[in-house]
Amino acid sequence: MKRPLKTLAFLPVLVLLACGPLADPIPLAAQSGDFTISLAGKPVGTANFRMTPTRAGYDSTSLVRIDMKGLNYAFSKTEQLSRASQLQHVQLSATVNNSAVNVTGAPDSAQFLLNMSANGRSTTTRLAKQPAAVFMPDFDPGAFQTLLTLGRANNNRDLFVIIPKNEGSIAPVQLATYADEQGTLNGATIAVHHLVATISGSITDLFTGPDNQLLQAELPQGGFALIRNGFVLKPPAKPLAPPTPPPGTKQQPGAAQPPASAPAG
Repeated sequence: MKRPLKTLAFLPVLVLLACGPLADPIPLAAQSGDFTISLAGKPVGTANFRMTPTRAGYDSTSLVRIDMKGLNYAFSKTEQLSRASQLQHVQLSATVNNSAVNVTGAPDSAQFLLNMSANGRSTTTRLAKQPAAVFMPDFDPGAFQTLLTLGRANNNRDLFVIIPKNEGSIAPVQLATYADEQGTLNGATIAVHHLVATISGSITDLFTGPDNQLLQAELPQGGFALIRNGFVLKPPAKPLAPPTPPPGTKQQPGAAQPPASAPAG
């Protein structure tokens, strides 16, 4: 009779060990999304992202492709995020109108080190390190999803984006909540939350689902939108009209700035 009692006496210890440092971390939820890139309501490209849980946090990938008059733009991005969605490392390979662009970045002590190569020259930029900073190439749904995740965790405060253009820069993000909208996802009615992100004076309208998943982004490049496949916002966020280029420029309407110093048009 004593042996079973002795065995039972060790069970709490075993349970504590299983829950302690030697146990695997609690699995994080995987996220993904497939999007259409539209200009003035017409499809001009595709984009997707995948976030896969790891022991340390997430492996995140994004693929974007736009093929239109004046802009042939594509990139693949891989990054590692912590369990708190903080950026640990990023690598981006892109082509902008047949010119190659490559970017790598990682925290370095109290700074964020950004190495960029475009148009036959390389630059290294040291940016101020911010805990809630998102690497933000153009048209990247994965970057917007990370911004939304960090926004929820930080009450929409102290958010930043790392912008891989020219020599690279970092800018604060003001994220404001607006009245809810309505829409359908794969034919089913869904409540839609509306947020507005202001970055360096440019405004991006973000529409999310009940689980904070990105559904649509109305981009600051006039007339462009990222729309999750199967999602319809009712009514549309705003009239989609072709953008007007500044007087005297030869840039094609809607040609977005590339993710580095290479010219867009």
